[in-house]
Amino acid sequence: MTQETPKADIANAPRAGRSDKFPSGTVTYLSPLPLPTGLPPTDHGHAVGEVNERYLDFGVGLPSVFGWQVTLGGPFGLFVMVAMVFPAIAFLMLYWLGNGLPDAIHAFWGVIEISFWIGFWGGGGLMLWWLVASVIELKKKSQVIPTRFNRQRREVCFVPNGHREPIFVPWEELVAWVTEAQGVTEYGVQRQYGFGVGFLHPQTGEKYSLEFQTYGLPQAISNWEAIRAYMEYEVHTLKEIQDPLELQGPDDPPWEGVHVFRNARKRLHEEYREGKRGVHYLTGWYLYHLMTFWTLPNRLVEWEVRKIKRMTRKTLPRDMAEWSEPLSESEWAKPSETFKRLSQKVLEKQKARPGRLPYEVFAEVYAEEDRLPLASTN
Repeated sequence: MTQETPKADIANAPRAGRSDKFPSGTVTYLSPLPLPTGLPPTDHGHAVGEVNERYLDFGVGLPSVFGWQVTLGGPFGLFVMVAMVFPAIAFLMLYWLGNGLPDAIHAFWGVIEISFWIGFWGGGGLMLWWLVASVIELKKKSQVIPTRFNRQRREVCFVPNGHREPIFVPWEELVAWVTEAQGVTEYGVQRQYGFGVGFLHPQTGEKYSLEFQTYGLPQAISNWEAIRAYMEYEVHTLKEIQDPLELQGPDDPPWEGVHVFRNARKRLHEEYREGKRGVHYLTGWYLYHLMTFWTLPNRLVEWEVRKIKRMTRKTLPRDMAEWSEPLSESEWAKPSETFKRLSQKVLEKQKARPGRLPYEVFAEVYAEEDRLPLASTN
C-alpha cells in the first residue's frame, strides 16, 4: 500500500487553527492571517534562497557542500578501496597463509595490476556520471522561478510551472498548512510530514499550491515561521534562519563557501586545545576532508551560487522584477487591524501558557472572536 499525503482544501475558506482529517492523515492550517506560531524561525529544509531587506525567495534553496563532497569523495573512496585496500588484503592473506613475504609481495602486485584499473575506471565513471547529473540538476534549478515574499508590499509572487506571467497574492490571504500522513508500506508503518502554501487565482479561481516534505511536524511549522517572521520584520537575514552548523561569521555570505571550511577548522582546533575533541576526531576530520578534496566542494558551492544567481536574473519575468524593486518607507504596506488584533491575542495566550501547539492557540482565539458579536447583543 502506498502512502498518500492528504491535500489541503484551500478553496473551502480555511482559517488558522482548523484541522481536516483524512484517511491518510491530517491537514492543519496556519494561515490565512499568518499568526505567530511561537516556534523558532528555522529553515530546516534549506528551501529559502536569497534574503534581503525587500524580499525572501522560497523554493530554490542554496546548494549544500555535502552534495559536492559525496559527488567527489564517493568515487575517490571507491577507487581507494578497490585499487589499494584489496591488494593490501591479498598481501596479508598470502603472508599468513602462503610461504611468507615472497608470496605476499607477488599476490600484492598481481592483484594491484587488475584492481588499480578497475578502481580507476569504476571510480572515474561514477564521478563523471554524478558530475553530469549535478550539472543537469543545476540547469533545472536555475530555470525554476522561486516563490517570492515581498514584505514591503506585503504580497507573495508565484509563477507556477508552465506559466510565464506572475500571480500576486496578498500576504494575509495566503493559505499555509502542515500535513501529517501515515500509511502502511512493504517496510511497515511510515509517517510523513510536510509544509505547504497555496492560493486561489484572483481571476480564474484555479488552485495553486507549493509543498515540501519535512522530517517532523515542529520542523514543518518552523519552516513557515521563518517566512512569517521575515514578513513581519522579526528576522532580516538568511543567517538568522539557516546557519549551517553555526559556522557563519558576522560578515560571511550565507552559503557554505570556503569561509565555512575555515571556520570549521578553526573551531575544531579550539575545541581540541580545550579538550573537547580528541586526537582521533581531529585525525578523522582531516582524513574526511582530504578524501573529499579539501576545499574544492566549498569552491564548487560558491561557483554554483554565482551561476544560479546569474541565470535566475535572466529568467525572472519583467513584472516580477519591477514588483521586487524597493519602495520608499512611506509606501510600505501596513498590516490590517484584524491581523494586528488577533496576533496580539495569540501572543498573550502563548505567554500565559507556553508550550501549547500553535494551531490550538489559533483555534481558541478564533472561537473567542466568533463569540464576540453574540456577547455584544445580550
